Formats: sequence, C-alpha cells, structure tokens
Amino acid sequence: MHFWEGVTLALVQIRTEKLKSAFSLLGVVIGVMFLILVVSVVEGMDRYIREDFSSVLSGINTATVQRVSGTPIDLPINGSSEAELRERNRRPQLLFEEIDVLRDGVSTPGAVVGGLSGYSGTVVADNGNQAYGVQGIAVTPEVFDIRNWVVDEGRPFSPQEADAGAAVAVLGKQTAEVLFGGTYPIGRTVRLRGRPFRVIGVLEEQGTVFGTSLDTWLIAPLRSPMLSRTGPRASVYQIIGQVSDPLLVPDLAADMEGVLRAHRGLRPGEASDFAVDTAEERISIWDTISRVLFTALPALVTISLVVGSIVIMNIMLVSVMERTREIGVRKALGARRRDILLQVLVEATTLSIVGAVGGVALGAGIVTLVAAVTPLPSAIRPLWVFVGVVLGLLVGISAGVYPALKASAMNPVDALRYE
Repeated sequence: MHFWEGVTLALVQIRTEKLKSAFSLLGVVIGVMFLILVVSVVEGMDRYIREDFSSVLSGINTATVQRVSGTPIDLPINGSSEAELRERNRRPQLLFEEIDVLRDGVSTPGAVVGGLSGYSGTVVADNGNQAYGVQGIAVTPEVFDIRNWVVDEGRPFSPQEADAGAAVAVLGKQTAEVLFGGTYPIGRTVRLRGRPFRVIGVLEEQGTVFGTSLDTWLIAPLRSPMLSRTGPRASVYQIIGQVSDPLLVPDLAADMEGVLRAHRGLRPGEASDFAVDTAEERISIWDTISRVLFTALPALVTISLVVGSIVIMNIMLVSVMERTREIGVRKALGARRRDILLQVLVEATTLSIVGAVGGVALGAGIVTLVAAVTPLPSAIRPLWVFVGVVLGLLVGISAGVYPALKASAMNPVDALRYE
C-alpha cells in the first residue's frame, strides 16, 4: 500500500505542478534521450558502413590494390611528410597485365581477382535523351560477383565479350529510366563521351550511399572502348581480390602484395610502390570516431544524470518541507520511520523513472526521424531502452535517499508545530 501511495503522490505532483516537475525531470530526460540517440545512431552508422557502404565500396571480404591507398593513413592530416606524399605521387600506375599476374599468381583458397577503372560523363541515347553525371565503369566480369551486382533485365557481358573488348554496356536503373523511360532498353545504343555502346542489361536498383545514387552507372568491359588505352600496358584504377571466408582476407592481402612485389622486382626491405587495403583498413577512421563517441558517451550521460539527480533531490527536499505537518500527523498516528522513508524514496524514484521514460520516447522519436530522412538503419535496441529505465531508477534512488532520511528522522511533535 505504501509503495503505491508514493507512486500516486509522485504522479499527482507531476500533474498539479507541471512547470516544477518539468524542470525537475529535465536532466534525466536529456541524459536518457542522449544515451538512446547517440547509441542508436552510432550503431546504425556502424552497421551501415560495415555492411552497406563497405560492400558498395569494394565488396565483402575483399583486398584492393591501388596505386595510392584509399585509407586515412595516406592523408596529410595523419602526419605524412611532403617527401612521403611526393613518393606516392611518383608511384607507377597499375597495369592491365597485372590483373592477369595476380589472377594467376594468388594462391589463397577460393580467391577471385578482377579489375576496375572508369570516369564520369554524359550519356546520350539513340532517341536523343541524355543522362548527366553518369559514372562509366570499366570492369572485368569477376567484378559483377565481387560487387554483388545483379542484372534485373537482360544479362551481364560474357568473358568472351570482355576479352574481345566488345562495346556492350549494362546500365544502372536510374540511367536506363532517364534514357529510355518505360521502353525496353535492351539492344538500344548509347554513347558515353562519343563512344557507342550496345545495351545488353540493366542492374536492379542499388539505392544510395550517403545521398549519392548507385543507379547512375554505365558498366562496360575493361577492354572496351570506354578507356582510351586498353593494351597490356594500359592503366587501371583498382585490382580487387575476394575470398568467401572473412578469416582469409589478411592472407589474401599478403598474397596479393607478395605476387605484385615479385612481378615488379622489388627487393626484400624495399617499400612497396603500391597499396593493398582491406575493408577493415578502409573503415578504420570510422572505428576511431565510434570509439571516441562511445568513450565520451558515459561521461556526457553521467553529467546530465547527476544534474538531474541534484534537481530532483532539491525538489524532494522542498516537497518534504511543504509536507512537514502531514509527516507529523502520520507519525503521530503510528507511521513507522521506514514507512516515511519508503514513501519519499518511492516518490523520488517515480519522478525519475517518468523522466527516463520521457527521455526514451523523445530519443526514439528523433531516431525514427533520422531513419526516415537518412539512409542510416537507425534502430533502438531493447537493451538500451532497459538501460535508460534502469538509469532513471538509479537516479531516483540516489536523489531520494537524503530527502527520505531527513523526512523519516523528523520528530512528530516538532513536525506538528511546524508553520
């Protein structure tokens, strides 16, 4: 009975003294809201980068060879000297022939190797329609599997077409719709930078990455007329290797580096004149950011909750002072010290839990809004809802202990005489 009486008194106080209750709960609401919001957004961003962004960038379980690394280690802000930057700029280009070298030389079980290059431009269809900012991508057939590109209409180009450098193309969904509308695009002709390509397929919809559409592509064979040079000594942008087992990715990266170093005649101890990145290395900057956020999060949440607990404690002290005569009457009628202690403690805890629930609701609303207007798969895990409510419970108990002890220690005679 005493427990529910304390809960009822707390809810009545919230209803009758709305402004005071709002200020008393503000710290708890902000602390729990911040916890829910940051954790949900960071976890959503982490899942997005590791699963979606990483797979789009180079595929799952891949190692990528490039002239210069695509990871933050090569950026000047990470302490690279001018001499190091000049050395990277002098590195030789990756060559067509090195795709075959790696394809034949890599011994990691189940490894698949492909190459990629390209540029952007305007595509003109045979009906006169134009698509601007199309990303022309020249690839080997393996890249369709590495990047998990699925052809929705028509077909991908064959190995024979790739070897012959046939002028065929697979369009992104948006590119096909802009150029041909609702008409069937297979067999039609498009031009990219004046070079004609026969459309043989259309990819299924890919969506966006950080607001950038993945459906504005034109994909052609690496040896097609898309590139101005296609002989063995012509350059490519990337050579990508993939394995089915994620545990073999480090072995694949080391294998690719060793094969290419041997092909280029680099001596032991001599620095590689190319870079080999894995997906984990490419998202290392995000790991650093997420670590900082999760390290700072407890401190930020603690500050808000401490402020909230102090405010609630002061509110409860004022409440105890206002109800001094009531406490005296209850003691005179036989209420024990623990009854008064429990009542005030339950009241403070109820206030705090209401604030925690409000923080969870507010955080959930913001997370839902983020998920609706951004590509991030933000979602609230039940674990963090539970943690938020438990934090509210702990704040309420810690804030209510001192006012409860003070109320329970009152002398009933002095309390009845209090004006």
